[in-house]
Amino acid sequence: MKKVIRWALNHIPRPVLQRIAGWAVPVAGLFYRGRGAECPVCGAKYRKFLPYGYVRPRPNALCPRCLSLERHRLLWLYLTRETDLLKSHPRTLHIAPEVCIMRHLKPHFAARPGRYVTADLESPLADLHFDVQRIPLADNSVDVVLCNHLLEHVADDRRALRELHRILRPGGWGIVLSPVERDYERTFEDDSITDPDERTRIFGQYDHRRIYGADYTDRLREAGFEAADIDYAASLPEEERRLYALPDDHIYVVYKH
Repeated sequence: MKKVIRWALNHIPRPVLQRIAGWAVPVAGLFYRGRGAECPVCGAKYRKFLPYGYVRPRPNALCPRCLSLERHRLLWLYLTRETDLLKSHPRTLHIAPEVCIMRHLKPHFAARPGRYVTADLESPLADLHFDVQRIPLADNSVDVVLCNHLLEHVADDRRALRELHRILRPGGWGIVLSPVERDYERTFEDDSITDPDERTRIFGQYDHRRIYGADYTDRLREAGFEAADIDYAASLPEEERRLYALPDDHIYVVYKH
């Protein structure tokens, strides 16, 4: 299974993967029935989750039912337990939307058309299609921004962050997650590395442009945000971390004043 998933991630275009994953992954999940792991996003139970990863597949990572990964499950717990996003209807822009989370947010906002908008450069699942470095929305037009695991793909991430800050209204907030190697003192990027295989070896994926380090929060603040680096997983009971297969990732929350 690890080899099949790794091959698919590295060889099938992302839009195609997004179309076929909804039926192919649940079929694979039939072989993982059990009760050792539980997804907090969809409530499904398995003996363990599917492996997932471009280079070295992580065990116990992908929920076969809703396609949540470790970071999605941690994000969902934060959104539902620490914010009022699903108790109110703020103007929300969800960029590169995680399908497992989008499936909850769309019904929540269904009675408030236009209050929840998804966007992506190319995904057929998104409402809008644009480059995050040039967002076609007015200044101060959004209450909440969700933009996760996108900046590592963007040519000019600082420009993208300034765009997110521009469209967020004063008093608004957002969650902007990226893979961060906290052992790196500074972010590493080298655009001279163009070979896809070499980029995969160095950056972890062929389409990643950088490895964020401990200065990630500084980049968020450079764009004008106030930023909070929250070690949320550490605040949860150990039994939840094991049951939900949560990562050690931090939650990065931004605010505009």
